[in-house]
Amino acid sequence: MTNFTNASLRGNHARPAEIIADGTDAFDIDRSVAASVAETVPEANKSRSRTFLTGFAGAAMACMLALGINGAVINPNTAEAANNPAPITQAALTPQNGETLAETVAAKCLPSVVFVEVYANAGGQMQATGTGSGVVMTEDGYLITNNHVVDGGDTFQVTIAGETYDAELVGADPSSDVAVLKAKDAKGLTVMEVGDSDNLTIGEWVMTLGSPFGLEQSVATGIVSATSRSQIMDAQESMQSGGTGEVTIYPNMIQTDAAINPGNSGGALVDAEGKLIGINTLITSYSGNYSGVGFAIPANYAVNLAQQIIAGETPTHAQLGVSLSTVSAQSAQRYGLAVDAGAYVAGVSEGSGAAAAGIVPGDIITAFDGQPVESASDLMLDVRTKNPGDTVTLTVNSAGQTKDVQVTLGDDAASQQAKTEQQSLDGRDGAMGGMSLEDMLRLYDQQQREAA
Repeated sequence: MTNFTNASLRGNHARPAEIIADGTDAFDIDRSVAASVAETVPEANKSRSRTFLTGFAGAAMACMLALGINGAVINPNTAEAANNPAPITQAALTPQNGETLAETVAAKCLPSVVFVEVYANAGGQMQATGTGSGVVMTEDGYLITNNHVVDGGDTFQVTIAGETYDAELVGADPSSDVAVLKAKDAKGLTVMEVGDSDNLTIGEWVMTLGSPFGLEQSVATGIVSATSRSQIMDAQESMQSGGTGEVTIYPNMIQTDAAINPGNSGGALVDAEGKLIGINTLITSYSGNYSGVGFAIPANYAVNLAQQIIAGETPTHAQLGVSLSTVSAQSAQRYGLAVDAGAYVAGVSEGSGAAAAGIVPGDIITAFDGQPVESASDLMLDVRTKNPGDTVTLTVNSAGQTKDVQVTLGDDAASQQAKTEQQSLDGRDGAMGGMSLEDMLRLYDQQQREAA
């Protein structure tokens, strides 16, 4: 199934010049929706692009309108690149015997690219529900793909270098859209070499490999258009797509103009050395098909999560240890808040890094490592770009006074079992524990009066 979300794309180091929002969801750092603050859509911006997942169901269906009620989308006419090009020179494979670079890279990488077929139990019979792509990680058949490719599947078949294998789902991290399959009885597979997705140059040559529209072993070439593109798909959008209802966080994605179409999800984005630098995942488009703006999860991030899954571990992520709500100009004026943008701290987890740093309910976080925080989702994305144990600097407005605090991030391992209970009941009207931002502010004010 090909789904789209109009959740906002965000540069991690520089904000897009214009974000058009129907409503801005606020998330807690443990991946649950905490509250929602509605905003107004400018009348002049009704025609806009959307962001599509690129799993594919059925050769006759190019795209299906499934999501996109709330959230925000990037305006491609005004968005800025999220970082500056690194001053490095890209090495490349050396073509032989008159081959082009594309031919050389394709020959090296295609044996490591997987065609994934997904089947679900329908009344006792297995029915094909979709296709996608994957990448070989080990000689004995561990494969990385997107969670949205395998989500809802009961059995799987994978084709690698012309051989078809039954496969089983080893595990997944729905919040990061990463999953691992194991091809049964596979041996001697060609493992894809992994590059360094933290060391990319804007404009460098890249290739996408996968199975667009079920067409196996397809390649396309382009460049790295930008890096550090970040996006959140909220719980409501996931539920509407038939997914798990998990908030999905895509930090620091690689933007490329190399073709990504339905069916490419889970496939490889490689550099001129034929090394894996990303897992193809999303596109922004008016139609649901290729429009020159695609996104891949950075390989360093995705492969690390996959290795945790293969090791039998629960993938963990950095955690601040707070529940948040977005501060808007309207809510600031109504409740007399000291700032009109930022992430309002509704609650602090005992024993968390935030608690140790002295952050308390009622504080408003306005910057993360020197970069402005304009919403709860901004802060959620910022935290996800870090690792457990990292120390970050938060700018906090506390009781009208602004201060910088150092926070050592924890991890979310302890909260994994409770994540289902932390999901939003409703994305637009969603609230932490059934409370809106207004309810949380009233409760906090009452608690302050009682404490006094």
